[in-house]
Amino acid sequence: MTTLTLKNRAAWSWALYDWANSTFATTVLAGFFPVLFKQYWAGEMAAAQSTFWLGLFSSAASLLVMLMSPWLGTVADRHGAKKRLLLLFTLIGVLPTLGLFWAGEGQWLLAALLFAAASVGFFGGLTFYDALLVDVAAPEESDRVSAWGYALGYLGGGLLFALNVVMATQPEWFGLASATQAVKVSFVMVAAWWTLFSLPLFFWVKERPAGAAAGTDTSFAALVALLRQAAGRPAVFTFLIAYWLYIDGVHTVIRMAVDFGMALGFDSNSLVAALLMVQFIAFPAAVAFGYLGERIGTRKAIYLGLLVYVGVTAWGYGLQTERQFFLMAGAIGLVQGGVQALSRSFYSRLIPADQAGAYFGLFNMVGKFAAVLGPLLVGAVALATGSNRLSLLSLLVLFALGAWLLTRVREPGR
Repeated sequence: MTTLTLKNRAAWSWALYDWANSTFATTVLAGFFPVLFKQYWAGEMAAAQSTFWLGLFSSAASLLVMLMSPWLGTVADRHGAKKRLLLLFTLIGVLPTLGLFWAGEGQWLLAALLFAAASVGFFGGLTFYDALLVDVAAPEESDRVSAWGYALGYLGGGLLFALNVVMATQPEWFGLASATQAVKVSFVMVAAWWTLFSLPLFFWVKERPAGAAAGTDTSFAALVALLRQAAGRPAVFTFLIAYWLYIDGVHTVIRMAVDFGMALGFDSNSLVAALLMVQFIAFPAAVAFGYLGERIGTRKAIYLGLLVYVGVTAWGYGLQTERQFFLMAGAIGLVQGGVQALSRSFYSRLIPADQAGAYFGLFNMVGKFAAVLGPLLVGAVALATGSNRLSLLSLLVLFALGAWLLTRVREPGR
């Protein structure tokens, strides 16, 4: 394989896809869709009922992606089709996102279906995007390239979301009739942004052809064989368990931060501002982690990030003011992208390159399943103790177990 550097057009084109699709995660997934669903599409529905339907469609999309990722990854390897499948899932994401503009008031079922389909496109495409890392980065630069992907994702997602927030709060500045119209136009902007900035990857990233060892079997029997093969690779299997535990803690902190702040009585506008701040801090911090991984070792850099998460989690127990919440959010922004990026590059060096699609299917299946344990643990502790602060401390178990298991994985060579 020809050695590639970050100056190479293919590496930048690959990283730019994160800039493209992260706008869906910020503007649609985390930002405006849940609000517009409750207030516009399901406005006449009881709040508890709309929450149920939104949760149901979101969970169904996540479950579908979790179940099909390893199998589709195997298909991609067998046929050298990572780019083609990424294109398919990009269209599955973009077109329903665009369609949300035409979903009228009260059409909650149509909006929920479009949102679920777009979510499948977004999350399903990550398997093939992640797998292409082995085609654009040599092992010695995988930390740096992976980190640039996350960094550009935070920057691109943050920039468009910031513009969309201004549009929603001041629609008259943009010649829009209402905040609702501004949000619907924001969805069109996400679809256009996602499409436009995806193009470099499809033009300039060259995918390695399917190897002779890949075979042609794409049945579910082949998937079972993959699972057995992964279990027979101790480094891969142990890393996936470690990753499942600590990334569950990472995702739970991200997902529960606003809920935690609201439980303490903080202003919702301040919480949104803190989330935007995290996006822009995470951009240079993720880049720095890529270089740090090369200097001190990927595993040590991951440990550093997890140590910060442990400190933030313990700090959250005594959190009192919005200023402290902003400081805590800033600390998370310093390590959030780095932990995710270096975990991806570490894993990419553990797996056989000609089966990257299949193995990254497992990686993303674990990542989706990681959305289950952490929130459940936090909720159960909060219910048992009646304390949101104690529930946050329960995440220390996930970080500790994940970090300990990571010590059992020998760091792959470059």
